[in-house]
Amino acid sequence: MTINSETMKPVTNLERTSAMDAVFARFFRGQGARRLRTFAPLIVLVVLCVLISIANPNFIEIRNLVRIANSSAVPLTLAMGMTFIILMGSIDLSVEGALSVAAMVLVLLASNDANDNDYGWLAVIAAIAASTAMGLLNGIIQTVLRIPSFMATLGIWFIGLGLSVFMLGGSAIRLMDNSVRSLALERFLGLPLAVWVATAAFLLAIVIQYHTRLGRHILAIGGGEDVAELSGVNLKRVRITAFGVAGFFFGIAGVLAAAQLGQSNAVIADGRLFAAVTAVVVGGTALTGGEGGVVNTLVGVLIVTVLANGMVLLGISPYVQQTVQGLMIIAAVALSLDRLRLKIVK
Repeated sequence: MTINSETMKPVTNLERTSAMDAVFARFFRGQGARRLRTFAPLIVLVVLCVLISIANPNFIEIRNLVRIANSSAVPLTLAMGMTFIILMGSIDLSVEGALSVAAMVLVLLASNDANDNDYGWLAVIAAIAASTAMGLLNGIIQTVLRIPSFMATLGIWFIGLGLSVFMLGGSAIRLMDNSVRSLALERFLGLPLAVWVATAAFLLAIVIQYHTRLGRHILAIGGGEDVAELSGVNLKRVRITAFGVAGFFFGIAGVLAAAQLGQSNAVIADGRLFAAVTAVVVGGTALTGGEGGVVNTLVGVLIVTVLANGMVLLGISPYVQQTVQGLMIIAAVALSLDRLRLKIVK
């Protein structure tokens, strides 16, 4: 039994637990703790870079840093679109279907080894438009039919993959348009053009989130849908537009993926969904919505890419790499949630 030194009265286990909970709550609800959660991903990125550099100095060579930037181009563009959906408290599982459709449209309309089409950059516009249309369809299905985003986007995912495989005839079709391929093959200021396209996509995402009404409304819906509606936010229009914006970014990623690979095939989008969601969550955007943003996602993409690159440099088995990535996403979700305010876990 514990004695309170001030009152000289015994302290029960219930009182001791309540006191500990109060201290715990004051710490984790304080401004310092919130600030720590905000900067935690950036701290992790810096520490990760330092540790890998110590273990293998080749990590900080210019050639390897360019490789990291190039590897981040497609995941960053995908994650920009995913961020807007997660900020609303929703999820978009159609990433791989949308990317596959964009890559398929690009390859079939640009110069290729399967038909006589040669529409050049019009094929790029058509590819992005096709993916954007899929995003808008996601939003319409969810809002009009009132289907949860999880199920609506899951259906569009498989529709997109099936359509892509059917149009490609189940085989790989080469992209032979040199102007489109230049996105992966040519460089500007030492970096592949794909990196600059991804950077432009990131800057566009910043403008959308912080300088447009759409970005403010997306955050409002994620913070509380009922309150947002009472404040005059048109929930259906914002949701449909947000899914359309996500599809737009997925389409850009599909173009970059096809340009980097030099072809489109049935497995071009494999694993892209996991990479996009991981980057968003690891960056600190809460799955419950209303907290985080595209800047957080940039840090998350770099963490995931740097970690993968570092494990390759250190000769770590691919199976171990998958285990580390799985542990990383669990830890990121655990750190991003305010469990003191989360009364129900479902």
